[in-house]
Amino acid sequence: MTETATTAAAREPRRDRPRGTYAKTEARRQEILTAAFEVFSTAYYRAGSIQDIADKIGLTKTGLLHHFPSKEALLEAVLTLRDEDSWAAAGIVTDNGMETLNGIVRLVHNNTTVPGLVALHCVLSAESTDPTHPAHEYFQRRYDWVREVGGQAFSDLERQGKLRHGVTPGAAARQLVALMDGLQVQWLLDNESVDMADELKNFLGSITTEKF
Repeated sequence: MTETATTAAAREPRRDRPRGTYAKTEARRQEILTAAFEVFSTAYYRAGSIQDIADKIGLTKTGLLHHFPSKEALLEAVLTLRDEDSWAAAGIVTDNGMETLNGIVRLVHNNTTVPGLVALHCVLSAESTDPTHPAHEYFQRRYDWVREVGGQAFSDLERQGKLRHGVTPGAAARQLVALMDGLQVQWLLDNESVDMADELKNFLGSITTEKF
């Protein structure tokens, strides 16, 4: 049966309302995530409370928990968003070894513009070595994934004969992660004399035949 113009017009407002509601909900979620990042990066996770985050944006604790059911869920959302934004901004691809590694260099360079995020990562990754920490499983998954991405990149270079003799993809991936994390701590302590991106490029140049 053909829908009449009157019926279609009557249906239109009902289609618009969910879009408007969804947009407002997403905007509020982003506002909460921004406030949570600020609290977690200054007071750190254990000290910062749901009430602190709600107060920052004029919400009640109940109102905030409507969007994120627990402090743990909010923390994981903040960390996930941080990773997604960082990797997207660096333009990292995972189907080409050199492009992956060059993207990681860009990511490390971009991190120098967001010291609060770097500090949050360093503190939480250390805290989460405690199996009872709410971010413990998140960081386990994250490190597994980062090592896998790095291993794939180095394996691609190995197939092309661009990995130096004696270097194995798995070991190179672990060393890459260790270097990145160690450089972040040193940079936070002394950002005048530590250039994270340059140090990373030097390392990659020492284990591959490519220039970075």
